[in-house]
Amino acid sequence: MAISTTPSGVSVAPRHLEFDVSQDLKTDWYGNDAFRTAFFNALSLQFPDGEQQFINAVRLYRERIDDPKLKQEIRGFIGQEALHSREHRAYNDALKARGYDIDAIDRRFMKHMKWVSRLSASRQLAGTCGAEHYTAVLANAILSHPEWMAGATPNMRRLWRWHAIEETEHKSVAFDVYQHCIGNERLRRIVFLFVTYHFFKFTFLNTCSLLKADGKLWSLKTWLGGMNFLWGKPGVIRRCLPDFLAYLRKGFQPWQQDNRALLERSLEDLEEMPAQPG
Repeated sequence: MAISTTPSGVSVAPRHLEFDVSQDLKTDWYGNDAFRTAFFNALSLQFPDGEQQFINAVRLYRERIDDPKLKQEIRGFIGQEALHSREHRAYNDALKARGYDIDAIDRRFMKHMKWVSRLSASRQLAGTCGAEHYTAVLANAILSHPEWMAGATPNMRRLWRWHAIEETEHKSVAFDVYQHCIGNERLRRIVFLFVTYHFFKFTFLNTCSLLKADGKLWSLKTWLGGMNFLWGKPGVIRRCLPDFLAYLRKGFQPWQQDNRALLERSLEDLEEMPAQPG
């Protein structure tokens, strides 16, 4: 019985790319804007341990999957997430080399991730589905609005585009495993509310930690610019809200937002973006 909902023409397979962004991360790489740089860096700080947890949660159920297509996609999902974790660990190491207290930020997040790992398998997988929805929606926004990253250095634009492409490709893999093995709509929605709280909490705390180290935590100009970026114009979070909330609909499925054409264009753009020296 076919249970994969990944549409035809979408391949879930890791790309073995490497990104040397160590020089970029010595600067405010996003157009010399402290808030925008800190916001994306704050997201990166959650990825290595977060994506390893996604892998662990899916692995708990993969022996129960018989659909050959979904089994292959699970392998691709694990490969993609493992490479994301590797590249963002190097990214975060470069932030540490810049002088940020990344160890303290990691300890704060790892305490949460240890709590997550003690939850039941079904809750761990439901949490993975919720978190994957957030990454998929943000990925779609980044790919749909390349102008949002226009101020970033070429290296960083390439890294974030690559990550966004692969998050889009595998956006239904964990969800399909959940629907087949658990399928509890109420649990899926309730866990999503917890994921929402923790996603925004740690993104906010990480952003504050980085801005504090930069001496910009109490800068009104920095925060006004940041709030405009997230909620005003362009309004990154504001524009994503309808797609975030779509997860709470009964019968939601990730590929109801069919962005295959966008994915194809983005892949072409990625191939045309030359790797830059670090």
